[in-house]
Amino acid sequence: MKKAISECLGTFILVFFGTATAVLGGGIEGIGTTGIALAFGLTIIAAAYSIGTISGAHLNPAVSLGMWVNKRISTMDLLYYIVGQIVGGLIASFALLSILNASGKETTNLGQNAFGDLSAFGALTVEIILTFIFVLVIMTVTSAKKGNAKLAGIVIGLTLTMIHLVGIPLTGTSVNPARSLAPAIFVGGEALSQVWVFIVAPLIGGLLAALVGKYLLDTED
Repeated sequence: MKKAISECLGTFILVFFGTATAVLGGGIEGIGTTGIALAFGLTIIAAAYSIGTISGAHLNPAVSLGMWVNKRISTMDLLYYIVGQIVGGLIASFALLSILNASGKETTNLGQNAFGDLSAFGALTVEIILTFIFVLVIMTVTSAKKGNAKLAGIVIGLTLTMIHLVGIPLTGTSVNPARSLAPAIFVGGEALSQVWVFIVAPLIGGLLAALVGKYLLDTED
């Protein structure tokens, strides 16, 4: 239960500060792609060196799936982690929505993901690639055989920043079903109809990364 609560708190930090930076900062035209990317990356670093001491700071069902595939967490842990992550994301998006309502600001943008100029297949491909790279780095840097525990949080945070620099102009960057589901639920409409891509693609990317890490990079015992 401590792990589930930690994942809830950590995912709240990730989703709230990441999406709030994008929304309140004026998006790409305001704070810009780099600012938004840094916000998401810095949240990972903050979470990794705080709640990471309890749960490992997955903050992402795709990461937890990869860890489960490579037997680093149990099936029960996987369920607790995913529930905690989804709840944390929902609380974060509700908090942002409440702040926007209280300040009289527009509430149609909660940092939700979208296909943009891409087709569904294009968005799916982009998100699989981005998630694959992200989770592969995580599986390697946290590996007991190949990793570096002291630097893991920084490496993962900077990798997420790098991923966002490419992904923001394309899909807004998901690589995380919990990050995408929450704002889509509150915004509804097109965001909700497209959210399946941002759930399916990260899970596929995470699964592939776990297998490549195990069988090609020899990350597992």
